Amino acid sequence: MCPTPSDDPLYQRLQALHALLHHHAHLYYVLDSPEVPDAQYDAWFEELKAIEAEHPQWRTPDSPTQRVGGRVLDGFDTVRHRVPMLSIRTETDTEASGALAFDARIRKELELGDDAPPVEYVAEPKFDGLAVSLRYEAGVLVQAATRGDGEVGEDVTQNVRTIGQIPLRLDSRQRPVPPVLEVRGEVYMRRDDFEALNARQRQRIANGAKGEKTFVNPRNAAAGAIRQLDPQIAASRPLSFFAYGWGEMTAPEQGGPAFATHFEGLMALRDWGFPVSDLVQRCTGAEALVAYHRRIGALRDQLPFDIDGVVYKVNRLDWQKRLGFVTREPRWAIAHKYPAQEQMTTVLDIEVQVGRTGKLTPVAKLAPVFVGGVTVTNATLHNEDEVLRKDVRIGDTVIVRRAGDVIPEVVSVVLPGVAPEQGAGTPTGPAGVAGPVRGPVFRMPTHCPVCGSDVVREPGEADHRCTGGLYCPAQRKQAILHYAQRRAMDIEGLGEKLVDQLVDAQIVRGIPDLYRLSLTTLANLDRMAEKSASNLLAALEKSKRTTLARFLYALGIRHVGEATAKDLARHFGSLDRIMDASVDELLQVRDVGPVVAQSIHTFFAQPHNRETVEELRACGVHWDDEAGSAAVPQTLLGKTFVLTGTLPTLSRDQAKALIESAGGKVSGSVSKKTDFVVAGVEAGSKLDKARALGVAVIDEARLLALASGSVEP
Repeated sequence: MCPTPSDDPLYQRLQALHALLHHHAHLYYVLDSPEVPDAQYDAWFEELKAIEAEHPQWRTPDSPTQRVGGRVLDGFDTVRHRVPMLSIRTETDTEASGALAFDARIRKELELGDDAPPVEYVAEPKFDGLAVSLRYEAGVLVQAATRGDGEVGEDVTQNVRTIGQIPLRLDSRQRPVPPVLEVRGEVYMRRDDFEALNARQRQRIANGAKGEKTFVNPRNAAAGAIRQLDPQIAASRPLSFFAYGWGEMTAPEQGGPAFATHFEGLMALRDWGFPVSDLVQRCTGAEALVAYHRRIGALRDQLPFDIDGVVYKVNRLDWQKRLGFVTREPRWAIAHKYPAQEQMTTVLDIEVQVGRTGKLTPVAKLAPVFVGGVTVTNATLHNEDEVLRKDVRIGDTVIVRRAGDVIPEVVSVVLPGVAPEQGAGTPTGPAGVAGPVRGPVFRMPTHCPVCGSDVVREPGEADHRCTGGLYCPAQRKQAILHYAQRRAMDIEGLGEKLVDQLVDAQIVRGIPDLYRLSLTTLANLDRMAEKSASNLLAALEKSKRTTLARFLYALGIRHVGEATAKDLARHFGSLDRIMDASVDELLQVRDVGPVVAQSIHTFFAQPHNRETVEELRACGVHWDDEAGSAAVPQTLLGKTFVLTGTLPTLSRDQAKALIESAGGKVSGSVSKKTDFVVAGVEAGSKLDKARALGVAVIDEARLLALASGSVEP
């Protein structure tokens, strides 16, 4: 006995796909709130088409395969397209064979023999935005409509008028404007505009604004702007437009243009004032299509806007008419996709990685998924706020995005209901079906997962940081390079490549190990001759004698730069007093505020950091007693200086040191708060600005006199 359709598992699968596709098409086309990536929707759509091809008797008029897009959103007037806005067939084979198959099909349909010349096509990027139709009468924009279901769209004229790239009146200077013209094109949002929009949205949310949200992708943001009932919302969003075709146009015999090719029509649109992509190109033959697909694919990640493929169109308009349509798709055009940049997968775990500067970053460990041309197993979650905002938890189904060399990131969570089956993307049912209990809410650890030091998050910052800078293995290379730099301990010859070798070979596990290096050990390293090794050992020995200010700066305490290190050294006079100082005591230092004071106190509260300091002392690192510097007359206390030009005897660094030792401050720019500008030979614009603001200008001799106290400031 043959099973009835309702008993057939394949028929049941078809019904499930109907429900899924209708649900997600509504989210995508009507609400502009997609829950699954395009690649997942396309996979379900192709699966449904395959089932219907095998069982055509199951194809019904309400099948998603018989529709172009969504329905008209309630609240908009409807517009019936005089020429339907049809969808284009998608070639999901992302390799060269997709272009070759299309060309072979076109030649067969046109009955072109092997000896016939190659077919000429127009190739263009497949923009990821919202398709619209713009109707012009007597050269004036009178109506704009969305695609809708292909036959009927939404009247979005007022919103489209806010887009600066869409002309309100056509330019007739280069060629006559037809009495009636319907231009088809894509409203989109540039990537930089999208990032700026989301940054503003995040700020509004942080400021407590109600009803605000960030957007998943530029397409979602652009479509949402156009389909707002309030045109001011569209006007507030940075939208752009590309024209790629036309619908109704006055016939040549009635005063309209006579185009022979699609490309000629595009150039006419450009003449009339529409932006047409510079990437549009005529391609002769299949191999030219393959080359175009590869070229745009290589440029894809550098483009200022999102694309998900390219479109090929037969160039000759008489051949387009001859080829005609199949169901609701033109035979003469095809969209050739690239590997999807978004896919669904499962979060297996959330790990916290520690960067070279101590920043902690949560990383989602994923069930392997092929996205953006590679298999992805990790995706960044940026920081705790982002994890909580997106509400990502272990066990969740998520959408992962990867664009070129950009680190993959989790875009959003697909709440229980439509989940990949073992990471394969197989649907289980429409969204809204009760799913499994979710995992616990993520929280950043209070101690570094690498070294165990305290983790802090400073007020006003999104990032958490490890405080074990001198000790933490994750920060080892960065800490050594900072310690060795010229303005710190000035260890000449200790560069990045050498530090990599020393740390990777575990010869140096901490800064004190630098002073335990031997000539033999160094000489055996790659590209390290005995002479270079000897020079480095000499530089290390020389660095043992320094100043307290340089040593403090070399420790790499967050927020402690050279000027702050000098202020600390002058104020306290000894390292032990600084290490034991309370936050209140640190606040007594000039220019040290609450954030800096807390950072210093937290750094020296870590036993690992104190141990490293004591090891360095044991290795012979020492400095002159800074108590003496505190006794230097503070003749320039509270005064701000700006240096410009070349001084007769003092270098820029020497002049700066002189001013700071006498209690003054050196700034890089002139303002009303500047007390003196010290000008030398070839002084630049700073001197002009000082004169304009009435700031006192002095020379080196006057500076020396002020610093010595022989004259009053």
